[in-house]
Amino acid sequence: MRGSDSRSGSLFTLVDLEARVRRDHPLRAIRRFAGAALEALSPEFSALYSARMGRPSIAPEMLLRAMLLQAFYSIRSERQLMERLEYDLLFRWFVGLGIDDPAWDHSTFSKNRDRLLDGEIAAKFLAAVLAQPRVKRLLSSDHFSVDGTLIEAWASMKSFRPKPTDGGDPPTPPASGGRNAEVDFKGQKRSNDTHQSTTDPEARLYRKGPGMEAKLCFIGHTLMENRSGLIVDTRVTCADGHAERIAALSMIEPRADRPRAITLGADKAYDAEDFVNELRSMNVRAHVAQNLNGRRSAIDGRTTRHAGYGMSQRIRKRIEEPFGWTKTVAGQRKTRFRGRDRVGWAFALAMAAYNLVRLPKLLGAAA
Repeated sequence: MRGSDSRSGSLFTLVDLEARVRRDHPLRAIRRFAGAALEALSPEFSALYSARMGRPSIAPEMLLRAMLLQAFYSIRSERQLMERLEYDLLFRWFVGLGIDDPAWDHSTFSKNRDRLLDGEIAAKFLAAVLAQPRVKRLLSSDHFSVDGTLIEAWASMKSFRPKPTDGGDPPTPPASGGRNAEVDFKGQKRSNDTHQSTTDPEARLYRKGPGMEAKLCFIGHTLMENRSGLIVDTRVTCADGHAERIAALSMIEPRADRPRAITLGADKAYDAEDFVNELRSMNVRAHVAQNLNGRRSAIDGRTTRHAGYGMSQRIRKRIEEPFGWTKTVAGQRKTRFRGRDRVGWAFALAMAAYNLVRLPKLLGAAA
């Protein structure tokens, strides 16, 4: 018998969100890990919000769970996220909204992000996920890898204009009868010393290699432990030739305060004598790829002869996997934020989302 295509509304309905999400759905395990981390951050949230003044806000735990969904499902904007939250029962279940609760206005994220940024919540959430006992057993405390990747800034090359001179205003380009003015860059010498983006002044013009296009960007840095390939720390810096090594030292230093030496794997961009010597002063063995392109490497046979060096060089290439995931899935190829602090906050949360995606499979394999 053919079914009817007409729909008749019902006066009352009862929808149990818990029953609508299947028992083996991947988000169930992820929600447990995220929930435990958010519960550990409850004192941090209490310190950010006034206990007695003002109206009750949307719970920061809900906001962060919604931001995780935005990374998991490649949702480009908060407007689209709220539209999805309006009709998607899976999203409502993960965030913690009831079936009859209204979705928030998209401006809710803009108003609360600064508060969460001031509390460094993204970095603390990343640490809280890794601090859970089941997760902590997966981590190595002796062997790490470090690398950086470019994050394209939310700024056009047309905004890269000469800096003001003598305290005056920067020269304005000639008007061309439209908001998106035509600009001819041919023959112009443009550098970070003389020019600056009017859209995002902290973005820097940077070229990844010879013959490649120069872009306005930041550099995102990650520190990965080598046992399971999970990200344990992040940084975002302005783009320059020394940023990767400086960020690597700041991330590895808190983990080097121990009597036994640890190792740090990296590519040949880190093969600099001052960087290697700084690591050795911290009791860190620099397992850095040798850069033998017409120069003397800071790494010699005393390091490369050991089997551990070759193992570090093989494993450190896995750090490209979180970079690829956060750029293609979590929207970090081109940031949606302006300013290094906001870009760094989003980058840390994206890396925490990457860890959450991988944890169920890692724990299943270890069981």
